Amino acid sequence: MGAHPLLILLILYTVLWKTIECQCLPLRAFAINGDSYYSHGDIIIGGFIQQLGAKLTKPLDLNVKRILINENFPENTFNFLAFVFAVEEINNSSELLPNITLGLHLAEHFKIMNTIFTEALNILIGQDLYVNFKCNSALPVAAIIENFPAELSYRFYDMLQMYHYPQISYTSQSLHMSDTERFPYFYRTVPNEMHLCAGIGKLLKHFGWDWVGIISPDDDRSVRAVQILREGIEQSGGCIAFHETFAHHGRIPDEQGIKLLKFIEESSESSTVIILYFNENYALKMHDTFRYVVLLIPSKVFITTDKIERSKIIFQFSMKNNSLIFITHRKDMPNFIKFIREMKPIWLSHYGYSMRWWLGLCDDQCPKNIKRQCHSRKVLTLEEKSVFGSHCHTTHFASSYSVYNAVYAVAHALHRMIMSGSGNDTTWTRENLEFLNYLPWKLHRYLRNLHFKNGLGEEMYLDENGDLSTGYDIKNLIIMPDNTWKYEIVGSYNPYALLGQDFTIDEKAIVWESSFIQTPPQPRCSPRCHPGYRKLTKEGEPVCCYDCIPCAEGEVSNQTDIDTCTTCPKDQWPNQKRDACIPKLKTFLSYEEPLGIALTSISLFFFLVTAVILGIFIYYRDTPIVRANNRGLSYMFLISLMLCFLCSLLFMGYPDDVTCILRQTTFGIIFSITLSSILAKTITVVMAFHATKPGSKLRKWMGSRVSNSIVLSCSIIQTVLCLAWLFTAPPFPYLNMRSEIGTILIECNEGSVIAFYCVLGYLGFLAGVSFIIAFLARNLPDSFNEAKYITFSMLVFCSVWISFIPTYLSTRGKYMVAVEIFAILASSVGLLGCIFFPKCYIILLRPERNSKKYLTKT
Repeated sequence: MGAHPLLILLILYTVLWKTIECQCLPLRAFAINGDSYYSHGDIIIGGFIQQLGAKLTKPLDLNVKRILINENFPENTFNFLAFVFAVEEINNSSELLPNITLGLHLAEHFKIMNTIFTEALNILIGQDLYVNFKCNSALPVAAIIENFPAELSYRFYDMLQMYHYPQISYTSQSLHMSDTERFPYFYRTVPNEMHLCAGIGKLLKHFGWDWVGIISPDDDRSVRAVQILREGIEQSGGCIAFHETFAHHGRIPDEQGIKLLKFIEESSESSTVIILYFNENYALKMHDTFRYVVLLIPSKVFITTDKIERSKIIFQFSMKNNSLIFITHRKDMPNFIKFIREMKPIWLSHYGYSMRWWLGLCDDQCPKNIKRQCHSRKVLTLEEKSVFGSHCHTTHFASSYSVYNAVYAVAHALHRMIMSGSGNDTTWTRENLEFLNYLPWKLHRYLRNLHFKNGLGEEMYLDENGDLSTGYDIKNLIIMPDNTWKYEIVGSYNPYALLGQDFTIDEKAIVWESSFIQTPPQPRCSPRCHPGYRKLTKEGEPVCCYDCIPCAEGEVSNQTDIDTCTTCPKDQWPNQKRDACIPKLKTFLSYEEPLGIALTSISLFFFLVTAVILGIFIYYRDTPIVRANNRGLSYMFLISLMLCFLCSLLFMGYPDDVTCILRQTTFGIIFSITLSSILAKTITVVMAFHATKPGSKLRKWMGSRVSNSIVLSCSIIQTVLCLAWLFTAPPFPYLNMRSEIGTILIECNEGSVIAFYCVLGYLGFLAGVSFIIAFLARNLPDSFNEAKYITFSMLVFCSVWISFIPTYLSTRGKYMVAVEIFAILASSVGLLGCIFFPKCYIILLRPERNSKKYLTKT
């Protein structure tokens, strides 16, 4: 590709100028076409302001002269005045650049590259009116401070980078130009778009706005920024309901504007938050009008990325309190406001627009901080006030704060460079001007990572990317009932602050539209999932569109819109709403509860009944019916039954190591004694019948030794089984957290299930043998054959324990324990009732049958 025509022109122009400045010419006048502002100084700062805001003309002396204000953008005049104010303040400082005067050469641009480049040549070569050329008359230019749109700023940089002039933007936030390898000579006093996107993302996340729409221009810079914004929103769980673009050049066509507004109005009610991603490229009134109109749309919240200045005419309509605006952080500059207020440009009287702009500052409705005390008798008409008085109501003063910091950054870099080159000699004078040769090349070293204080005493930093370490203010446009308005700072985002302190928002300070159902509004594709529920994404739809389902058993969610529920700890369980874990209810068979009281009462009652029967048998021990059935075995049987009733109490109360060990083993051993006694009684009955036959050899086996041996041997076997159980895998206390929902069952784990069923099986074996023998002996001829009652008692015993096994296995917790206690009590009562109640009936109520004659009766 060939060289750019303007680049060739610059080279030729520079060569021509160097030729001229090396000649001594006679006194003559020479002017460069174009309007600009110039003030003399030892070192010149070049600058640009936007056309249609302030029209600059050739000066006649070193003061501010003909300033023609255009009615469309009076705020651009503030940028111009900020340049003048900052340079004047620095020149009046005794500490910053002592004995050095800064000059200023400002030009206007029309967003046209040819115009920008021509005016840049005028700034770099010299002022546009020269009266007598002489050798070395050109003054050094330190830097160019500009407010070009991002695309033009990029092109301007490419053309001038060979000269290494620092280019400082006070408006461009283009992320592309943060690349220091590609743009090593580019700086700016505003944050880049990466921080803007992060700030918007934090605002959306704070309010839970995860269903938003975006409207933006279609230029490359905006497309890239919106892509970063989209990625940030989606990474934090948000979704883009729609993204509409408009042409980035020229004005928005009426048809497209109407289409966009209609789309916003007809968009889903759930997507009430819309981001208007406009930037400094779109300062034309036509785009501002679009921003005005959206404030008429109810039930929407608009987040805009640029200033919204309002005029009185706009507020004749019913505007809504629905805007949150990200504004580059700006500090109040009292001296600057005083500078504007106290200037007396008497020379402007011949220029209508200028005079009206200045007279607009005399309006009684202007805030006190900017209102001028005017003595002119000229009175503005209502139309003039509406057109020229709107700048009174600004709260931003355009980009004046960024301009101010840009000038101070250049001044501090110059100061450090000069002081460093002069050996920190504070008496540096104009005789050292040779040091300023190759000024642009040298200045970059001091601009990069610059740390300085501006005229307000604020600490300022230019980071490694050449960006000023500043952030954004979040402002709320508040419409008053009387159609007045104000901007209220409701938050901020500073990417350079500590994590957790970078984003702040004061929700109470925000004024929302009254038509909102809730404040802040909640734009959503789906309703919120409240605590106790979790999100279930709908297949084929964005992640923000989902169903809400309750948390599963054992899980909770204590936050809104949570993706997964949290499992409660083992010892806790969800409450009824499933939004918190609460301690599980610990249950065991307590003595205090009704079931425990009932079982305890039954145990003690039958213990006393058994004790009474034992007392009766002891009292009537010499009667035939007591003696006939081996009273020693009867005593042993009754005592073991009493212990059986008492051992059931071991199964109640809080399980611990001792009770868990004693429960089953004590019951097993005592019950084995009871059943062994019954077995011995049954065998005794059979042996007694056969011993009565003549010549029977069983007579020598009759007596207490045989029966005692049977009881002892059978009991020892059970004792050995229990000891083996205890030494191998003894029972232990166990917190069962799984069997019942929301409950911790405090129970005794059997340890060895095999040992447990061996103990029960052995009891069943004794009962079975006793039943068989008793059943075979039930019809032996005897007036009081005890085998009949033993047979029936064994039927009851076996029935209870056979039904016990499935019931025991199908229950949990305290009811399992209650089933076992019931089995013990029922079988014990069955044995007691079937064997001893008939005997007590005879002893107490039918004593005539308690005789030897009756017992031997056939």
